[in-house]
Amino acid sequence: MSENITIDEEPAPVCAPIEDEASEKRRRWFELALVLLISLGGAFLRSLYLLNYGRAALPQSQNGRWLTSVFQETTCLLLLGYVLSRRKLRIADLGLRWSFGGLGMGLLIAFASYLAYVPGYYLVHSFHYVLFHSDSGGLTASEVFAHPTIMAIPFTLLNPFFEELIVRAYLMTEVKALTGSWMLAAAMSTVLQFSYHLYYGWEQALALSFQFLVFSIYYARTRRATPIVVAHEVFDILGLIRLW
Repeated sequence: MSENITIDEEPAPVCAPIEDEASEKRRRWFELALVLLISLGGAFLRSLYLLNYGRAALPQSQNGRWLTSVFQETTCLLLLGYVLSRRKLRIADLGLRWSFGGLGMGLLIAFASYLAYVPGYYLVHSFHYVLFHSDSGGLTASEVFAHPTIMAIPFTLLNPFFEELIVRAYLMTEVKALTGSWMLAAAMSTVLQFSYHLYYGWEQALALSFQFLVFSIYYARTRRATPIVVAHEVFDILGLIRLW
């Protein structure tokens, strides 16, 4: 009489449920909103505050201001790095790859964006004057930044990376992936950058938007962040020299 031998079958491996596309989209929208809110929420509110109250609202401590700004922007770039790493991406995947060609193209982008800014400024200024017969107010760069201390140098070198990687490369990449539209991505990037430059006044902030739009269009067409970082760096360094 033979024994009945029962062989227990191994249980089938339990697979983790695959996250559906809609859930992943919601997560990416949330991460995008979180990065932008932490990075730019304070700058937007300060811009509105300065637009409303003018010179009296400017901070008195210059060194403290530069150090705080460097710390805040560094922290936000680290946050961006973490959010990208969650999807196994790096900052380089946003188009930040160094080359001599990128440096040269950055100078060309700076020149092209300035050519867009000049007629844009006169167009906005003329239109505003026809409507209101006055200037739009706002603060000048010398009023906002006064006479910069030596601590303005690290901020000047860091700020183009902060703005162009977060407000341009990351924002545009995410909006394109989530909506399929580079046009919407470029528009959102330009409008957001305009919003936290309102301390210059509506007129000057709108004029600067012509520069921002050139940067956005270039990134939409090439997905290269290095040239726009270089172009932004050119304007920030020249601005710092002019203030000194």
